[in-house]
Amino acid sequence: MDKQTKTNQREGIYVRLDQYDDIFSDFDMRPYSDRALSVDFLDEIKRAVSGKDGGDIELILHVPENKRDESREATIKERLGAHFLRHYQLLQKEKRDVLKTGIIMVLLGIICMIIATLVHFGDSSREAFLSFLIVFLDPVAVFLLWEGMDQIIFNSKNINPELGFYHKMTDSHEWVQFRAY
Repeated sequence: MDKQTKTNQREGIYVRLDQYDDIFSDFDMRPYSDRALSVDFLDEIKRAVSGKDGGDIELILHVPENKRDESREATIKERLGAHFLRHYQLLQKEKRDVLKTGIIMVLLGIICMIIATLVHFGDSSREAFLSFLIVFLDPVAVFLLWEGMDQIIFNSKNINPELGFYHKMTDSHEWVQFRAY
C-alpha cells in the first residue's frame, strides 16, 4: 500500500503554529533535538486525540511558508517520536509497577489471613503473644487485601487514558507532516 493510500485512512489532527518554537517549552533553550515539549502543545494534541475514535493518527503541523525549514522539521519529527515513545514506555512501566504492588499486597494479605487462621485454630487462649498475633494480623490482612485490590482495580486504570494517548501517538510518530499556510 503506498503512502498516499495509508494517509487517507488516517485521522488527521491539524495544528497551526506561528513558529517551530510553539511546539517546545519557552523555558528550555536546548536545541530542538533535546528540547522539552510545551505543555500547551501536548494538551492541544491530547484534546484532539481524545475526540478521535482511535486507530491511526496523522499529526499535521501548519507553519508559515516563510518560516519553514526542512532540516528543522526532520529534527522536530524525531524529537516528537522520541518524546511519545519515551513517555509511552514510562507509563507502561508505571502501570506494571502499580499492578505488581497490588498483587504483592493482595498476596501478603492472604498470607496474613492464613497465619491468623492457623493461630486462631491453635490454642491461642493460653498465650498472650498468639492472641496479640490474631488481633494484629486481622486488620493488617484486611488492609493489605483491600489496598492491593484498590491498586489493581482503580489505580492501574487511572493510568490508562494517558497510556492510550501515548500509545496512539507512538504509533503515529512517523505520520507527522509539516505544511505551509
